Amino acid sequence: MANPAITRDTVHELAEACSEAGDSFQSTAARLIKEQRKLSRYFEDNIGTLGPMNAQVALYMLAVSIRVLQQVGGRLRKASGSDLNGATTRIQAVVDSLLPADEGFADRARAIEWRAQPHLLDEILWALYERPAEDKKEEEVDIPHGESALIYLLLWTAVEALDANWVPPRDWQP
Repeated sequence: MANPAITRDTVHELAEACSEAGDSFQSTAARLIKEQRKLSRYFEDNIGTLGPMNAQVALYMLAVSIRVLQQVGGRLRKASGSDLNGATTRIQAVVDSLLPADEGFADRARAIEWRAQPHLLDEILWALYERPAEDKKEEEVDIPHGESALIYLLLWTAVEALDANWVPPRDWQP
């Protein structure tokens, strides 16, 4: 069973803080990715078709997702292979209803009610599909819909596995 959802405002604030940190977030991101070795290995095994720039985007978004859960507090254990397998199985059961990977993909993804941490996943969808051009930084790249969909599915799997290993703080009020 998924944890209560972190609010959209909190997710957006924490994700933007990572973005605003710029290059100083890179060392934090590298540490977070290294700490979640099963997740990072899962990404490495599945991002080969994305190309180096889009693979970096996927890893960056993974690090931001981990950081958001860390910043809310509580305890975040390492995701296991069985956590990833379980998440992959649940997600694969609905992939056909999400495709094709077109401009309607994000809306179809949001319609899946059982997603863990839906506001975090919505932030990912916003960044991949809906972020206005004027909000994009110069170094950000446009990612084709097919690759955005793959990145989202990988991150959705990661968020499901992370949420299964996250114990919110006792006094946490979403």
